[in-house]
Amino acid sequence: MIVAGEASGDAHAAKLVRELRAQTGIDFEFFGAASHHLRAEGVEEIVNADELSVVGLLEIGKVLPMFWRAFRKLRDAAVSRRADAVILVDFPEFNLKLARSLKRRGIKVIYYISPQIWAWRQYRIGAIKKYVDLLLTILPFEKDWYLKNGFSKVEYVGNPTISEVAARSTREEFCSKYGLNPKRPVIALLPGSRHKEIARILPLMLQTAEDMTDREPALQFVIALANLRRETEVAAAFSKSGVVRDALSIVTAHGETFDALNASDAAAVTSGTATLETAVIGTPLAIVYKTSPLNYRIFRPMISVEHFGLINLIADERIATELLQDDLTTDSLGTELFRLLDPEVNASFRRRLAEATEKLGHGGASARAASAILLFLSGADENSRNGT
Repeated sequence: MIVAGEASGDAHAAKLVRELRAQTGIDFEFFGAASHHLRAEGVEEIVNADELSVVGLLEIGKVLPMFWRAFRKLRDAAVSRRADAVILVDFPEFNLKLARSLKRRGIKVIYYISPQIWAWRQYRIGAIKKYVDLLLTILPFEKDWYLKNGFSKVEYVGNPTISEVAARSTREEFCSKYGLNPKRPVIALLPGSRHKEIARILPLMLQTAEDMTDREPALQFVIALANLRRETEVAAAFSKSGVVRDALSIVTAHGETFDALNASDAAAVTSGTATLETAVIGTPLAIVYKTSPLNYRIFRPMISVEHFGLINLIADERIATELLQDDLTTDSLGTELFRLLDPEVNASFRRRLAEATEKLGHGGASARAASAILLFLSGADENSRNGT
């Protein structure tokens, strides 16, 4: 069984499924929580992963019955089908509870893309020690953190973003497709992959675009959305922002995030995997995030790291400005994006991004993760740990 709970996890999980089959020639039977990437790889959908992509206490509280139904369906399917193992992909709020339930029922638990407990809620190390048989990390500092905290069943496999992120079109081709002028500045707006993120963050991004256009009419904007997001969400954001769409030089691209970033001079990116993808593409960015005031008051004290943005964590310095919660305003975001459009700042920023992403290696994470899983399932991994 394989369980992914949001868009980025679904994409990484699909590559892993492909690698497991390619390395063995075995037509594994996969089932679990899947979105369109996993479904495309032939994974049987027990639960639609799109429905699980919810963030925030109030938001989760409203859909708890749905989460509980999904949990029971996955648990019962794993038990009744006698799954050889469950591969849990990121999504710790749900997956750590599932790990506990399945481990107690004698099912091997593999966790790919480890929970970021080094950043917050470090007490969860106890649950991982008790209920996870193999942990696969994708950030270079994570393995050492787990080892220092007494968990040895961990392997660093590299970061899948490196090999998965690639633009399919040039700036000129992308601009031609969407009626943009490649000689004028282009700014990408990435409002997130969840509905609530788009609803909260995109209206502010649009207001910023309007203010910036008032100062510099030559600016062009691209709203980059995941395939699963709908145009109605963009229309709702325009309505909420009060911005007249025709007053801006702005287009919407679905499922073309990498091409949009590659064509852009700068980007405003919602905190998450997309910030790392933007860094790999090499586009200077401002990292933004806004949640409900209640969520922020509850969760902010739990976070123990200096930086929120993944690229800043990897670099161990503040490369990209982080505009979070009350610091995220139209003035602050507009000021930072104008700064990033300065040619000298832009060139320096791109060099620093290249230096930071070099720490992630040069791809092959999905293949190494598949090899580690196959070794573990064969029993050779345990034998090597026992010295036999």
